[in-house]
Amino acid sequence: MPSLVIRDLYKRFGNVEVLRNINLEAEAGEFIALVGPSGCGKSTLLAILAGLETVSSGQIEIGGRVVNDVAPKDRDIAMVFQSYALYPTMSVRENITFGMESRHVPKAEQDAAVARVSSLLQIDKLLARRPAQLSGGQRQRVAMGRALVRDPALFLFDEPLSNLDAKLRVEMRTEIKKLHQRVAKTTVYVTHDQVEAMTLAARVAVLHQGVLQQYARPREVYDRPANLFVAGFMGSPSMNFMPAALVDDGGRPAIALEAAGNGRTLLPLPRGIAARGTKVLLGIRPEHLSRPNGDGHGARPGWGTIDAQVEVVEPTGAETMVVLRAGGREFTARLEPDDSPVVGETLRLAVDMNKACLFDPESERLLQ
Repeated sequence: MPSLVIRDLYKRFGNVEVLRNINLEAEAGEFIALVGPSGCGKSTLLAILAGLETVSSGQIEIGGRVVNDVAPKDRDIAMVFQSYALYPTMSVRENITFGMESRHVPKAEQDAAVARVSSLLQIDKLLARRPAQLSGGQRQRVAMGRALVRDPALFLFDEPLSNLDAKLRVEMRTEIKKLHQRVAKTTVYVTHDQVEAMTLAARVAVLHQGVLQQYARPREVYDRPANLFVAGFMGSPSMNFMPAALVDDGGRPAIALEAAGNGRTLLPLPRGIAARGTKVLLGIRPEHLSRPNGDGHGARPGWGTIDAQVEVVEPTGAETMVVLRAGGREFTARLEPDDSPVVGETLRLAVDMNKACLFDPESERLLQ
């Protein structure tokens, strides 16, 4: 049975509809991520799950129990906030046990819970310190420890890593994943960082303007995005989009791209699709563009080539990002780290059309 069920959920503030017809489920022990740009409604949805906001219509079930009218303290949830929300005058131990003290949990149980979570989070040597004496990463561990002693049915994380520097974010992301593997509790994790969502979650819910755009496993969201918004939001750099048309190339389906002058570039279409002549948007990830080499990329089934002029070269160490222009359109390729094309030169790139996505320009939905 699903541990969390959200059915037909709407949320309005006055006449403003911030969440529209949200439907999703999480299995027991599953880690799901709510991701989307600022203002998409993800934090509002988390607040509704926590009982900090009411629903306008719809239903929420946690552990098989409808909780629409249940107070936050009775929902069997624990929440980790973006701001840590630690009491500055209390020690780490006192911050962790504060909720248990309020519920009159016996001292022996408190001590056992603190020992368990402090060892799990490796903060057992920090229990006597106050928050001001801790680093950002240590404070976040304390905030997680306070949630863990509850042993709840559902964990809620509200952008817990957004206040950390880049290196610490990566480290804490790994720690959160390890923690979830150990405790195996259903978790809802809100973030605007699509890398966090992809690396942490078993399933990703992409929100935009209060509407659930796609809810699927990270690989599916990345490889087969439901629409142009998901395709552009997930991935860094984002997917390249090129206006194109479906054509017939000697009896084989192909994609025609506008090329320099009055010419056009033909790319093979491995998966057949009806309605030749139809206008489409071709979506190609930067990593699916590469330099042709000795193994003959362009000659492989489903591969084609495109010529483009180099406009910007960005070596990052692990890879080289190249911004190019073809047919009046800019696009990005992710090349090998030792590849260093010259600005202004014309580069021939192999295109892996097996990984291509086609979108309807009007509905913006994925065609194939």
